[in-house]
Amino acid sequence: MTQTKSSAKRPRKKRAPRVFGPEKATALFTALAEDRPDPRTELDFVNPYTLVVAVALSAQATDVGVNKATAKLFALADTPEKMLALGEAAVAEHIKTIGLWRNKAKNVIALSQMLLDEFDGEVPQTREELVRLPGVGRKTANVVLNEAFDHHTIAVDTHIFRVSNRTGLAPGKTPDEVEAGLERATPLEFKKGAHHWLILHGRYVCKARKPECWHCVIADLCRYTPKTPDPAATSALGPKAR
Repeated sequence: MTQTKSSAKRPRKKRAPRVFGPEKATALFTALAEDRPDPRTELDFVNPYTLVVAVALSAQATDVGVNKATAKLFALADTPEKMLALGEAAVAEHIKTIGLWRNKAKNVIALSQMLLDEFDGEVPQTREELVRLPGVGRKTANVVLNEAFDHHTIAVDTHIFRVSNRTGLAPGKTPDEVEAGLERATPLEFKKGAHHWLILHGRYVCKARKPECWHCVIADLCRYTPKTPDPAATSALGPKAR
């Protein structure tokens, strides 16, 4: 019997080989864990509520900038009730050094109101509930779940996106793809700290413009090439070596 074109078997596409298998992923996170034994968020907060606010404010802003703005704000308002009593205008005045401060002030007041109206003033502990809060997206929800409630979530920001793609740990074209890849690639014993190890590594070592490969603890595992040479060693060799 002659096969028609529609019934003929099509050759299977070969899957791209995994860049990081379990052993290599374990080695990567072991090195990062030894380099930073106690990774934590660099945002200042006093309770889950202030963490939600701080992370929401950190969009398109630095942690240092957010901490400067929230130091006095959280001293005055560390609960939804106190934040509402403070009012939107006062919140805006405290955070006006942060990008998009007008919209963020509105969101802080709106999420505080929703927490009181629907959650008895408590920060919910599920992603589905958290993302309902004004100004809270998936990334913010994942940070809060990880830092405040010890969930094994990974929030993919620009640093984690860059490190995951450069190293080959979890390549992806979108944050969601990278997050799914990290969920698969990260060994269970490292999932609680994975978010912090990767973000801090991206912030201080695997920088956007020029990764500092010469003091990277995972350089031997990373697929990024060519590795960036130590500028001090290069300058010592003279102009011809550059």
